[in-house]
Amino acid sequence: MTDHSGLRAELRGVVRGEVGFDVTSRALVTMDASNYRRVPLGVVAPRDADDVAAVLEVCRAHGVPVVARGGGTSIAGQATGAGVVLDFTRHMNGLLELDPVTRTAVVQPGLVLDRLQEAAAPHGLRFGPDPSTHSRCTLGGMIGNNSCGAHSVAWGTTADSVRELSVLTARGQRLRLGRDWAGAPEGLRELTEGELARLRTGFPDLPRRISGYALDALLPERGADVARSFCGSEGTLGILTEAVVRLVPAPRAHALAVLGYGDESAAAEAAAGLLPYGPLTVEGMAADLVRAPAGLPEGGAWLFVETGGESAAEAGARAREIVRAADVSDSLVVTEPAAQRALWRIREDASGTATRMPDGSEAWPGWEDCAVPPARLGGYLRDFRALLTAHGLRGTPYGHFGDGCIHVRIDFDLLTEAGVGRFRRFSEDLADLVVEHGGSLSGEHGDGQARAELLPRMYGAETVRLFERAKAVWDPDDLLNPGMLVRPAPLDTGLRFSVLPRRPVDVAFGYPADDGDFRAAVRRCVGVAKCRTTTAAGPAVMCPSFRVTGEEEHSTRGRARLLHEMLAGELVTDGWRSTEVRDALDLCLSCKGCRSDCPVGVDMATYKAEFLHHHYAGRRRPAAHLSMGRLPQWLRWVARTHTAPLLNALAAVGPLAGAGKRLAGVAAERRIPRLARRTFTGWWRTRKPAPGPRGAGIGRPGRPGRAVAGHLHRASVPLRRPGRRPGAGGRRAARRPAADAAAARGTDR
Repeated sequence: MTDHSGLRAELRGVVRGEVGFDVTSRALVTMDASNYRRVPLGVVAPRDADDVAAVLEVCRAHGVPVVARGGGTSIAGQATGAGVVLDFTRHMNGLLELDPVTRTAVVQPGLVLDRLQEAAAPHGLRFGPDPSTHSRCTLGGMIGNNSCGAHSVAWGTTADSVRELSVLTARGQRLRLGRDWAGAPEGLRELTEGELARLRTGFPDLPRRISGYALDALLPERGADVARSFCGSEGTLGILTEAVVRLVPAPRAHALAVLGYGDESAAAEAAAGLLPYGPLTVEGMAADLVRAPAGLPEGGAWLFVETGGESAAEAGARAREIVRAADVSDSLVVTEPAAQRALWRIREDASGTATRMPDGSEAWPGWEDCAVPPARLGGYLRDFRALLTAHGLRGTPYGHFGDGCIHVRIDFDLLTEAGVGRFRRFSEDLADLVVEHGGSLSGEHGDGQARAELLPRMYGAETVRLFERAKAVWDPDDLLNPGMLVRPAPLDTGLRFSVLPRRPVDVAFGYPADDGDFRAAVRRCVGVAKCRTTTAAGPAVMCPSFRVTGEEEHSTRGRARLLHEMLAGELVTDGWRSTEVRDALDLCLSCKGCRSDCPVGVDMATYKAEFLHHHYAGRRRPAAHLSMGRLPQWLRWVARTHTAPLLNALAAVGPLAGAGKRLAGVAAERRIPRLARRTFTGWWRTRKPAPGPRGAGIGRPGRPGRAVAGHLHRASVPLRRPGRRPGAGGRRAARRPAADAAAARGTDR
């Protein structure tokens, strides 16, 4: 189809939710947190399951694919699509029921995980799996990818927490999936019973085997669990509309043991030996991820081992028992909650911070979460490092060492043909290495486009053909998320960087952290979507406009996506003159919150100033730009002319104030603030010094006292030096004093 007006009109006629075929709606979902980009025809935000059924019916009639999308944080490309994207975060995001007696909850697919955790916490319960994106990932996305998170050694994967699933097939059939073949589509049982031997022997036995379809969950000895088998299918079998999930008792108190090792292989070899002690988490990080590990034990790598208990004393005792069992030369036990959060923040931000190497160069996902049996993790990491060296690549491994799952961002060159070729060769070699160690190509985030092409290396051609037959049972028209898992697109096609200009664009700002390249500055946003959090966590402020509107275009990620599409020129075709980009940036407060909170240091305030400079070049600016943008100049003029009393008097006259606001481009509802008769600097120069010995007071008139400066220094207020590059440690160094201060409380060594 080339003219989609008919499709758009039909959808608007049958769907009660929003239907967006405009440039902005489409541009916002061209990418997820992966290396891939696909341009959809349109986006639909369904209000309920009936809306989903209507979308499927219309799209089936038009032969248009459908892709389900939650928080858009998938790292393998499965949350993007070339047809119609279903956005569940706008309306189908409710917690429908929570039963503390049965320890279950009924959720819609767009519900953010943290909202479920907040509702369960007063009952002493929680949802077990907790990816690092817990503040913005959705339950539907977690079920689609079979997500895990740091606590999987205690509570398993999302599939372990699913009881029943309400699903719509591409042909409109409504199914309620459960155990004992409940809800199985016609033909699935016959397919399974004809392949029992393959299902019993053809799947690696390890805790983080996420790759492929979980058809082995349909074995009779495993309860013929159709709901569990559906988990991890990446939206290719059916569209989830509701889920019944299991909750687990949450420990009343936690403690954190941080163990120092010589390198990550030594830490990995030790991790499996700690599992018999019943930890809640066993996470690993290497020194090249934590740039200057102040406050951590000595070593080149660390294990973060969390324990739980009914009291802080009990949790702390278990943590100290683990320290004794680990037999390390240096360790740290943290019992104070704030100090634990300060340390865990390092780990949670790793999916963003790992996108910059220590020298500031870019690193990318693609091999983000391979998993091997935990007992073989140390040897695998040594071989992995050797493979990186052989290909001339660098990466910073970290992840769920207790489950044998490794996350890593690698400095692939995805901008040139030669670099993309090396990306493919490395991917093929690494797939073989993972299989050699008895592992899974995906241990958490799914296969998507990044790894599905290589599934025959893991499962063999016959099992992959079995996956294709299973897909045909569920979705015979191949309508749902085609190109994922079965009959996949090649892993080196559709890369999101391929559409960017080959040469740097002319810009006004220097972008020293990105070598003066605006394209590289925009590439900083990798899509982890920390800006989509809706509640403040600690000192975080990003992104205030998204917290008010809840609209993707008002998030830092959404604005970065529009800037990316502006540079690409395929959807946003009028470059710097784009009204879509201008409107998305309009509610950006230029607060610089993203500069401090974003794990990769996106600086949307600067990007906004850059865009507006070009957008209005040679054109008249809005009145508010002149009145508000030049406010410092106006105020200096008022101070020189001593006209503050006159202006205050005029502003008190209603008609005059209204006319002034109209001329200045200020909303009529705003009240004009009164101007001070004296400036602060003028007052400061004439005031008398405070009494007391020199150095104990404020200081001499006209100059801040040394005691003030000294007090700020002792308080370790984090300051950023101008021009420091976040990727080179500037942003992290700015944060570190506060984190160190928190980690110093409630700890023992």
